[in-house]
Amino acid sequence: MAHRYDIICIGTALVDSIIKGFDPSPISASGFRAVSGSLNVGGEAVNESMAAAKLGMRTGILCSLGRDSAGDMVLDALSKAGVDTSLILRSVEHATPVTTMFVNDDGTRKSITNSAHRYNFHPERYASLFTDAKAVILGSLFRAPFDDPEIVLSVLRSAKKAGSLTVADTKLPNFNFLSLADLKEALPLIDCITPNEDEARYYTGRTDPDEMAEVFLSCGIRNVIVKLGSKGCLFRNPTTRVLLPAHRIDAVDATGAGDNFVAGFTSELLCGSRPEDAVRFANACGAICTTAVGAATALRSREQVLSFLEAASQDP
Repeated sequence: MAHRYDIICIGTALVDSIIKGFDPSPISASGFRAVSGSLNVGGEAVNESMAAAKLGMRTGILCSLGRDSAGDMVLDALSKAGVDTSLILRSVEHATPVTTMFVNDDGTRKSITNSAHRYNFHPERYASLFTDAKAVILGSLFRAPFDDPEIVLSVLRSAKKAGSLTVADTKLPNFNFLSLADLKEALPLIDCITPNEDEARYYTGRTDPDEMAEVFLSCGIRNVIVKLGSKGCLFRNPTTRVLLPAHRIDAVDATGAGDNFVAGFTSELLCGSRPEDAVRFANACGAICTTAVGAATALRSREQVLSFLEAASQDP
């Protein structure tokens, strides 16, 4: 069956205001200093779709943007990255979310969200738009628009009925709080779930990555990747276990590293790679992302990632 898209990403689209090297000691009654400040497009669906397009995938995005300057900025960046933006919903009533990110010297970060982040644009109403794809990525599972069990179930049912590969990236909740039990009907429809270590700990109540993966597998999910940050990543399914160390790099900003990882994994699966090889490719995508400020800055192409892996294989 021919598909219009290789990958469609559904979820959050926003602008990140990234403050690097924030000094909490005030220089005046109302003033603080930081090393730098920058505006970058972001949100899981945006980051993943831009990365997938750069990796050579025919990529579309289903998201909501306000009719405002922040929305224009996101739309422009997506278009320049080669993402099909025809599915984007724009509204004068709902502003494009803007996230403030505080990035530490080691690349770790904390974020501040606001009420604009909780808008649910009901992607399940647009099944005819997102089912014309080989793979559907749900960005921000457990956050809007995927913090409603009925929406999650409806989107996954539509994707699976269309024969799409389903990948779900996760986030910690910020407004609505769901558990794995709340999504018990939907979870078996997920081909791969990709929490980071903090998210996996939160949703499973376990501290060991293998035990975290076992909990997700017991919910009926076919494949689990626990992203372990500076410790690498763990891939598990009922028959295979792959534990990869992190690449040795000088991290500048970890914003979007997990999203680049997810895009890399999904795109490499569609290229015909085995899951364990796709995980290695994804691990490199995440590492490359951290070498520049912003989620969509450092990753450029599949050839870049393959060269990175080749060089890494020759390191002593």
